[in-house]
Amino acid sequence: MESETLGSGRTTGRVPQVWGRIPPRNKNFTGRQGMLDNLHKGLTNRVTAVIPQALHGMGGVGKTQVVIEYAHRFRSEYDLVWWISADQPDLVPSSLAGLAPRLGLESAQAAGIEDSAAAVLDALRRGDPYDRWLLIFDNAGDPEGILRLVPAEGPGHVLITSRNQEWESVVDTVAIDVFSRSESVEFLNRRAPRSMSETDAQLLAESLGDLPLALEQAGALQTVTGMAPDEYLDLLNKQPTELLNQIRASEYPASMTAAWQLSVSKLEQQLPEAMQLLRACAFFGPEPIPLDVFRRNTFAGESKLSPVLGNAIRRSQAIRMLGRYALVRIDSESRTIQVHRLIQALLRESLSAAEQAELREEVQQLLAGAAPADPDNEAAWPRYAELVPHVRPARVAESADPRVRVFASDIVRYLTTSGDLATAKGFVEELLETWHADENPDAPDVLLAKRRLSTILRELGEYAEAYELVKDTLERAQRVLDPEDHVTLNLINGFGAVLRARGEFAEALRHDQTSLDLHRSAYGERDGRTLQTVNNLALDYALVSDYRTARDLHEQAFNAQSEATTGVSKSNVLSSWVNLSRAVRLCGEYTEARFLGEDAYDFGRQELSADNRGTLGAGRDLSIAMRRSGAYDEALDLARDIFTKCTRLLGADRPDTLAAAVALSNILRTVGRIEEAFQLAEETVNRYPKLYGDQHPYYFACLGNLALLHRVRDDAEQARELNEKALAGLHARLGKDHHYPLTVAINLASDRNALGEYESARELGADSLARLRSLLGEGHPVTLGCAANLMLDLRAVHAEDEAETLAAATILSYNRTLGPEHPDTRVAATGGRLDFDFDVPPI
Repeated sequence: MESETLGSGRTTGRVPQVWGRIPPRNKNFTGRQGMLDNLHKGLTNRVTAVIPQALHGMGGVGKTQVVIEYAHRFRSEYDLVWWISADQPDLVPSSLAGLAPRLGLESAQAAGIEDSAAAVLDALRRGDPYDRWLLIFDNAGDPEGILRLVPAEGPGHVLITSRNQEWESVVDTVAIDVFSRSESVEFLNRRAPRSMSETDAQLLAESLGDLPLALEQAGALQTVTGMAPDEYLDLLNKQPTELLNQIRASEYPASMTAAWQLSVSKLEQQLPEAMQLLRACAFFGPEPIPLDVFRRNTFAGESKLSPVLGNAIRRSQAIRMLGRYALVRIDSESRTIQVHRLIQALLRESLSAAEQAELREEVQQLLAGAAPADPDNEAAWPRYAELVPHVRPARVAESADPRVRVFASDIVRYLTTSGDLATAKGFVEELLETWHADENPDAPDVLLAKRRLSTILRELGEYAEAYELVKDTLERAQRVLDPEDHVTLNLINGFGAVLRARGEFAEALRHDQTSLDLHRSAYGERDGRTLQTVNNLALDYALVSDYRTARDLHEQAFNAQSEATTGVSKSNVLSSWVNLSRAVRLCGEYTEARFLGEDAYDFGRQELSADNRGTLGAGRDLSIAMRRSGAYDEALDLARDIFTKCTRLLGADRPDTLAAAVALSNILRTVGRIEEAFQLAEETVNRYPKLYGDQHPYYFACLGNLALLHRVRDDAEQARELNEKALAGLHARLGKDHHYPLTVAINLASDRNALGEYESARELGADSLARLRSLLGEGHPVTLGCAANLMLDLRAVHAEDEAETLAAATILSYNRTLGPEHPDTRVAATGGRLDFDFDVPPI
């Protein structure tokens, strides 16, 4: 690769393999060579810990330009350089997540922003695949909000720019002040070399207080207009003091206000439309603004932006003119423009309150018009990601415009489906606080926002809060909206999920049957929303142990979603695919379930990502199907991988992680790694009540798993005690004719047998077998296992003839159902006892 000569005669040997989001260099950058060298020395003078260097100083002194220059000048020393706009701390994870594909990790689009950012930080700490990296956090505020997102150790470097002096107490800092006079003169000679004498440069630098950004404005204006330096100084001195005081942003020096005022005055004369576009830019965030925001929107004739946005030639001319005057930074590669936050502040303060409100409303409309139609569509996520940094600066939450309200709701939906739950929760709570204050709490917008919040709470595992919120909101919607209103139907669909989360499976089934009828009436049979309701109803049937009906419904939903061209995302397809595979497994068809599960898992990894939450769920279910089909080694490897990823990406107490822990514990027990399985099962049982409560069926079923491990560890007394507690709890919640309590009952019979209570074991086994034959069918593997165990209990009470009759029929069915080589068949054929466990299904 050819080398590139940079400033001060430095030559890069090469460019970094990852060079992301770094703004273009300022070709007029001058001076501060010693500062750059000191920064470099400070960053490289350490052993293992990451020691960030923070540049702090007032606005306009050039902090950002210094780190841009550093990145370009020393880039040959890095394999990876990545720029992060840190104005809004809750968006920093999204910027970090953008690194994921460059590190060989799954993208944020597939894995979710929180998960992807965590994976990026972990890779940087390990130096894998790059051990020479540089992260730049530009315009950071509170240290506490940023440091948690900085790798605490690792082989890389971190630069931070901030106006906050608190950084001095937490990291190494470099104070950035205005230029020295000689630096100012050198800069002006570079910026406007044809018209600037040494004396003129000295006078101008003095008048502008040596402030770099003010000098940039002055140089640009003289270059573009050909204005003589003495004329510029004369205009500068004639500006009314009251005008400067009126428009001066309090945190910036008066010299900047003066230089800016001259630039915008000339621009207003030359191209008024460009000035109007610049004023609009003041109401976006300081992050890059996609040019398509302006290209894809037109306004009615009364709009102030209509003359420039409605004319492609004039719009392009205005943007170029803003760049020539150094009022915006144009990045042709990313097709964005960016306005310095200082200039934004000055622009806003130069407008009356009414003018600000008018322009802010137009910017809100621009953002709403630029948003894709479907926030669930993964292909639309990159565009949403570009818009998110501008949502809060534009005060979208304050808009009462219906179109903007829809945009706000879609932003929440995008943040939720992409995995950035923390940002989604914060923004929707902000919406609700604002909208509640402004209008009727029963307005459709408010009700839908509450529905969005309930989804976030459920995804976070905050089930009790989600239930109360969606219950109250649904009752309000049913009072004030039509039964088939889309908000009402959305809430009805969500209420079924929180019922499942509460363990009210039969009630969820009844609710979702009604929901499906309403969705079919409102949307038709094959609409994506109706198909999602079919999927939910299938989950309900599985949770009440009607696996055949669940299978039929999941197959119906999967086939229709696979054929759909609109309204169905890849995540929807994957979810239905995995659900179908699980239903087939629960019907006892283990090999078929494994084949389906392998196809679903491959689809998830190829179309979404290996770390996508849906793909992780597919992997977890596949590991269970592998275990059930007898492929123990493969099941163990996959279950361990999924559990490790869930723990790292989601956290230990999230529902998906606990379900993965159950699956791993079960396969560990199956392959004889009893102590490891026991420790994991015990930890998981203790975590479940925090998530679901101590009366939830999942808690009691997991307690049964732990009881099984106690017996395997030769503590049948403790096993019986736990199984009796689990069985009583499951009977109270689900009744006796349900798969979960019957699984516990099979194991409890084994406990009693181990304790010599043979008649009691026989009675329980016989009762369980009769119920299982009715519930699951005579040939279901669980039914056969119960029969095989009962055969042993019959022999223990000397009922040999009955035992032999049962044995012959059972082994024949095992050979027919699972095959003679399946581990369960071999155990039953050799007179061994079969154990059964519980795996956690989704809600």
